[in-house]
Amino acid sequence: MKVNIEDTEINYICEGEGKDLLVLHGWGANINTVLSIVNLLKPYFKVYAVDLPGFGASEAPREVFGSEDYARIVKKFLDTMQIKKVILIGHSFGGKLSILIGTNYPEIVDKIVLVDSAGLIPKRGLNYYLKVYTFKTLKFLYKTFSFWIDDDKRMEKFYKKFGSTDYKEAEGIMRNILVKVVNEDLKPILKNIQSPTLLIWGDKDTATPLYMGEIMEKEIPESGLVVLEGTGHYSYLEDFNRFAIILKAFLLD
Repeated sequence: MKVNIEDTEINYICEGEGKDLLVLHGWGANINTVLSIVNLLKPYFKVYAVDLPGFGASEAPREVFGSEDYARIVKKFLDTMQIKKVILIGHSFGGKLSILIGTNYPEIVDKIVLVDSAGLIPKRGLNYYLKVYTFKTLKFLYKTFSFWIDDDKRMEKFYKKFGSTDYKEAEGIMRNILVKVVNEDLKPILKNIQSPTLLIWGDKDTATPLYMGEIMEKEIPESGLVVLEGTGHYSYLEDFNRFAIILKAFLLD
């Protein structure tokens, strides 16, 4: 199904009956990556899932969005669906948006589940700065010694070869959006979340490492952290049986 929000076509699904629940996917993903959660919960809730702008079957933003802009779009989606109270489940970037909605619109949020959530700036040691310096040096050399190639095509080749995985896979305006959202830090607002919050994390997560979940548990007043051992950034898919038990215990009590 499609709905128009701020002149952007947003793709979504809705399954089940009961209390309203919204599942938000991570960066570079779409509704399909959270269908297992939708199917798990639709016997108990009215479950919505959306393709965030620029992902899946939804149109891309027409300007460079930050996470606050994405959160605003999600809030307008909830308003359009006439949802007054919602349970939020967010994976990775979807978790980051759940944090923003929980702090910006606390009156509409019942409970929050953050799964391997984004939202914190990673610890950056010497290796990080060496990588940045190397990347900038390579960029300078590449521009200098391939001057005969059109500038846009030249840099497209460079980023496809040396950029991060997310950056390589993003296109057009989504690359600029990625650069913007990865440099946002939500740690100062975590204390403002008023809703009961469950944190579920993979101890082998390298995209949003476990220490981020531990920081969130410390900062969010009414929260608890459950670690799925042996799983990575998609912990909910890698150990879905345990994830399902934990999730239902939190939501159905």
